[in-house]
Amino acid sequence: MALQIIRNNIVNVEAEAIVNTANPKVAVGRGVDLAIYEAAGREKLLAARAEIGEMIPGQAAYTPAFDLNAKHIIHTVGPAWRGGSFGERETVAACYRNSLWLAKQLECESIAFPLLATGTYGFPKDEALRIAMAEISSFLLDNEMEVMLVVYDKESFRVSGKLFSDIRTLIDDSEVERTVASEPERRRNLFHEIMEKAVPAPQHLKSKRRETRETEDEERIFPTEESVLYDYSAEYNKSYDTFAPPAGSFPSEKESLDDRLIHLDKTFQEHLFMLIDRKGKTDPEVYKKANIDRKHFSKIRSNVDYQPTKRTALALAIALELSLDETTDLLRRAGLALSPSILFDKIIEHCIETENYDIYDINCILFNYDQPTLGA
Repeated sequence: MALQIIRNNIVNVEAEAIVNTANPKVAVGRGVDLAIYEAAGREKLLAARAEIGEMIPGQAAYTPAFDLNAKHIIHTVGPAWRGGSFGERETVAACYRNSLWLAKQLECESIAFPLLATGTYGFPKDEALRIAMAEISSFLLDNEMEVMLVVYDKESFRVSGKLFSDIRTLIDDSEVERTVASEPERRRNLFHEIMEKAVPAPQHLKSKRRETRETEDEERIFPTEESVLYDYSAEYNKSYDTFAPPAGSFPSEKESLDDRLIHLDKTFQEHLFMLIDRKGKTDPEVYKKANIDRKHFSKIRSNVDYQPTKRTALALAIALELSLDETTDLLRRAGLALSPSILFDKIIEHCIETENYDIYDINCILFNYDQPTLGA
């Protein structure tokens, strides 16, 4: 995955370059700066930092990583927030941009960032997140590198603004609770939903039901939960997590299995590359917009029987800006489906319906709701 958002202490992250929100002077600061000095070896790192000297906001420089699980520490100086009228946003953008280019010069394959300047410097978290995503995604359009945005705790990622407002409106507390219901509970809810729509039985048959349910008529009028869910499975197939075959997809007595196998449709891989050609996209355009690394995409390209995870399939659908119907069709070719009772699926469905095809925005939303992010 080209860009990951992870929750951890940055000193525990394994990457070739770890970015430090540095003190402009040769001194140990607070927050991330202090944690990195303590983990790397305070005296050794301070001596190496002294060779760089005083730094200005937006600048990036590097030292060895010493005792950290990395090769380099990239030090960058963020701005103190003074209301936004003193070039603070441009300076934070320069911190990300200069750190990424320095990592490229050092031939790093991976780099880990904290959310820069949001600690003791007081930069607003929602604005910092947008700037980080913009600069990292712009860099990844033309460069290959694994980038990690490391968030220390849940509270530090609770941001406000347009990015999450629509999702918060869509998903209230009761909806979130419903998505974690057990499968038996979900099946019971579906059964009752179906039966509520049915024509009420005559009173004398209701009385008969209390006496026995063993006759053929009674079974027909008062079907069991299993039979109702089976009969309505085509209409309600989105209530299930994975494969939902289209109507008429099962072999009939009039058509043999061998006959049906002759008419197999395109595989996921074949259909994917047909869509790429139809959309006029190049491979790099697709895998970069899908947050998929080049090696993984080469694997997809070379294997006609490739079976994606749901996260990878949806990432590709987002990259190709498919409609909801087109996304559903692509998923079914891999034996997958979107479910209206799963929070992850509902967020993705909402983003597609509102034509939000920025995978980094979507991943921020998913991360905020403790859901797995898209890509591979």
